[in-house]
Amino acid sequence: MPARLDAVDRKILKELQDDGRITNVELASRVGISAPPCLRRVRALEKAGFILGYHARLNAKLLGFEVEAYAMIRLTSQAEADLVAFEELVRSWDFVRECAMLAGEVDFLLRCIAPDLPSFQNFVIRDLTSAPNVDQVRTAFTIRTTKSEPGLPLD
Repeated sequence: MPARLDAVDRKILKELQDDGRITNVELASRVGISAPPCLRRVRALEKAGFILGYHARLNAKLLGFEVEAYAMIRLTSQAEADLVAFEELVRSWDFVRECAMLAGEVDFLLRCIAPDLPSFQNFVIRDLTSAPNVDQVRTAFTIRTTKSEPGLPLD
């Protein structure tokens, strides 16, 4: 069940999602309230866990990450302890930017980045395929990203 937020809270979330660097004064103006209650609401939304953090979207290619790929991982065991152990291992790999546990043919889907193809291949061989409990690794390279929309559709 979605959390109960009023229209102003939803507007605040949408505006912050669109521009996390907006000043409190500008945010208050856009959502139609004064600055002090706006700041209180933002802090309450943060404390309640609706706002998980703020970050800048970076250009991976300009920063030297030419390869983006997805790795589909099947484990030999899906016992909870084995799943948790794999998730902990994934958190240690800098090339893995996102990890989702799935139901179906694949246990985990990893979105990976690397400076170049040899670096990614080394990662796959050195880390992924040799990781405990990994049965199968399939990879697919991103050719082009058509849509990369951060956030949630709050309109």
